[in-house]
Amino acid sequence: MNESPRNISNAAEEGPHETERHEDLGGGAEVTYVHNENGPTLGLSPLSGVGVIERDGLFFKDLNRSGELEPYKDWRLSAEERARDLAARMTVEQIAGLMLYSRHQSIPAGSTNWHASTYGGKSYEESGAKPWDLTDEQLSFLRDDHLRHILVTTVESPATAARWNNLVQAYAESTGLGIPANNSSDPRHGSDSDSEFNAGAGGRISMWPESLGLAASFDPALVRRFGEIAAREYRALGLTTALSPQVDIATDPRWFRFNGTFGEDSKLSTDLGRAYIDGFQTSTGEEAIEGGWGRSSVNAMVKHWPGGGSGEAGRDAHYASGKYAVYPGGNFAEHLKPFTDGAFKLEGGTEQASAVMPYYTVSWEQDAKNGENVGNSYSRYLITDLLREQYGYDGVVCTDWLITADENGEKDSFLSGKPWGVESLSAAERHYKLLLAGVDQFGGNNEAGPLLEAYAMGAAEHGEEWMRARFERSAVRLLRNLFRVGLFENPYLEPSDSEQIVGHPDSMQAGYEAQLKSVVLLKNSGNRTVGGRSGGSEGEGLPVIQTNRRGVLPLPRRSKVYIPQRYIAPGRDWFGNPTPERTVDPLNLDIVSRYFDVTSDPAQADFALVCIANPDSGMGYSREDAADGGSGYVPISLQYRPYTAEGGRTASLAGDPRPSDVLNRAHIGKSVRTRNESDLDRVLDTRAKMGDKPVIVSMTLSNPAVVAEFEPEADAILANFGLQDQALLAILCGEAEPSGLLPMQMPADMAAVEAQLEDVPRDMACHVDTEGHAYDFAFGLNFVGVIDDERVRKYR
Repeated sequence: MNESPRNISNAAEEGPHETERHEDLGGGAEVTYVHNENGPTLGLSPLSGVGVIERDGLFFKDLNRSGELEPYKDWRLSAEERARDLAARMTVEQIAGLMLYSRHQSIPAGSTNWHASTYGGKSYEESGAKPWDLTDEQLSFLRDDHLRHILVTTVESPATAARWNNLVQAYAESTGLGIPANNSSDPRHGSDSDSEFNAGAGGRISMWPESLGLAASFDPALVRRFGEIAAREYRALGLTTALSPQVDIATDPRWFRFNGTFGEDSKLSTDLGRAYIDGFQTSTGEEAIEGGWGRSSVNAMVKHWPGGGSGEAGRDAHYASGKYAVYPGGNFAEHLKPFTDGAFKLEGGTEQASAVMPYYTVSWEQDAKNGENVGNSYSRYLITDLLREQYGYDGVVCTDWLITADENGEKDSFLSGKPWGVESLSAAERHYKLLLAGVDQFGGNNEAGPLLEAYAMGAAEHGEEWMRARFERSAVRLLRNLFRVGLFENPYLEPSDSEQIVGHPDSMQAGYEAQLKSVVLLKNSGNRTVGGRSGGSEGEGLPVIQTNRRGVLPLPRRSKVYIPQRYIAPGRDWFGNPTPERTVDPLNLDIVSRYFDVTSDPAQADFALVCIANPDSGMGYSREDAADGGSGYVPISLQYRPYTAEGGRTASLAGDPRPSDVLNRAHIGKSVRTRNESDLDRVLDTRAKMGDKPVIVSMTLSNPAVVAEFEPEADAILANFGLQDQALLAILCGEAEPSGLLPMQMPADMAAVEAQLEDVPRDMACHVDTEGHAYDFAFGLNFVGVIDDERVRKYR
């Protein structure tokens, strides 16, 4: 049979294989598309030097420019066959590069933040580079370290992301075996609160509630729809892996990653996680390739195995102060359920999440086989014995970011390395231990050097053949994920298409409707009403909500509202950078004025709307306490007023015997203040100013909160988990009715928080309000009263 390499112009002469050229707008080159009958479209860039091979009237990309149709180039074969063939052809250095996952990359790269990089040795601002040009760092890790997995953060626009993707893919294809790049992202669909929703205008990307807000819908179908829309937008941005969902059950209410979860209930988290992954990974129709995968699929990296929501005292393992997960309730097995019963048992054809990320934590005293207390990724028991062998998982296992880097000595530093439990090992030794544990990929590592050293260690201990086979097992898993989403045939994008897809009006509408369904009405007292009325909607074309009880909500449109400004105290962000104090309008007043008349005088107002956030007391470690001779470990408070821990453990369950740390991390007797105590002051001050007129509180929650400090003074309380202002206002005036349910408990007080067990869900005494309602899991009101529907009966 005739088999020969073909250039683009020759391929274009042949019919019926239609060939199209489109402007790339990245580097001034054209992307050419070669269409196969009953087969995939091939995307080719002249910047890559890759041509085509014809065989039996079909076209294939000559990725390594050999002129031969090796199995990995043959799209008629399965992803597994292609991955095994390609892995066997790769050098050790190339496999090592495939096992790296880049540090965070912003497009374009800034020059003053932790994502900073250069262009031709100059900052972006000085270089004259286009926003989509590749940085020096990106060229280096693609060329020298053979890296192919890139974590993308901010992008200037969808078109810029598409052009950058095209340059990355052409450059990746131009080297070695022509392996494309797998660009990926953390969740990026949060709501810009003060942006106005306009169904006809589109936007940069559709806006949805945070995961906790999706959970408040208690609706797997809605979450699957989110996954489908988000996957379409990801692919238009050149993203083929989502570092999500986060299915940890958040069993300690103080954990600062609570907001990224689906709440504290294992059944709800299991169902929503499954729906989320099915939405992201499933391709149908013309986009399908095999086994539910295809050209509209996005790999889902579910996290964080085996669950990170039980950090002792609610502390988080991004920080050295929070490295230990504890299980005082003996409830380790329940934390596995969202993985084993959800992410690994999908309803769609892809069957299981394509990748898993273990958390930073040391799951204290859970390795009964080896008795080892090390970070989860380093644990052979957790990765090989449990995940691989007991639960049969054969997808990619990727570490969380920076776990092989050295710690910087500051227990409250986000940017420190996080080698918990193996701090005494070198970077190469950590890589080797991870390989022996069963890990495939190393998050936040751009350089292959330490991994190649680890390979040499393994070859010396077990022999070259054994170590080569170990590398190839990981390579097959990693390559399989690239083949299944069609990257080897066409990794290129049309910037104009990306602009149309990302933020499409239909997607924006779906996200907005999800926001409406995520709002939880906690209180709706009828003691005070606006203008002597119990509410009801006014305004042309708006539905009227009929109520069977008197409550302050819904409010008449064009009522006068007083919205006090919010004070933001100075502090530090995630990365330790100082943030200034400021006073802001908590809502976009231009949007508010379309629903209500705004006044700065409480005496003139019909009602007040006070916008607050849950209390923020920090991460549970204080440099000041350590400097004063204390251990540094302090409580995390969920109340606004200063808190002194009178209850809790006298000795921590886990501790670090090294001279640089302490064995006892207990915080009993220690005190903390919240950074936003002024939120409580504003509610109480507004109550005094409004007299007998209604005070409504809108509370943005990222954690459960002690609401007892202000609840009696509020006539209505709405909880949200990331929301556009417009969605809040639509509910206030009755344009939409609240239907959200609490995906967690709200504690009665801090004594209830201290008494609960870190690993046990729904074990707190809950707040009971002046209406007699307990703010328990699955509680919520509509305008009629307490919601008691199929969702409540299923999950409560």
